[in-house]
Amino acid sequence: QVHLVESGGGLVQPGGSLSLSCAASGSILDMVAMGWYRRSPGKEREFVAQITNSGNTNYTDSLKGRFIISRDNAGNTVNLQMNTLKPEDTAVYYCYYRGWVDFSHWTEYWGQGTQVTVSS
Repeated sequence: QVHLVESGGGLVQPGGSLSLSCAASGSILDMVAMGWYRRSPGKEREFVAQITNSGNTNYTDSLKGRFIISRDNAGNTVNLQMNTLKPEDTAVYYCYYRGWVDFSHWTEYWGQGTQVTVSS
């Protein structure tokens, strides 16, 4: 079992920045990727960003240039730097960890979510 702890959410004014962190612990599997989704009120869950075990990153197009995902050297903590935040970025942000169960199957673990509110 992999346990994920998210931190860094909160209230920020439009144009401001926040950094989210997600630390994985427990029975760490060989990582496929870690990343973030978000869910805004009344909307479907939206992919935000992902970083793979090899360090490749990908983002949802609308967030490229404003959000930056990174990983610590140990590889078990992923960070999401969010810049120039907009009210529409208000959401609960969920971290996930995707790990190999065996050579051909992977599984996912999810954090509890952290609230980000962008408002003046």
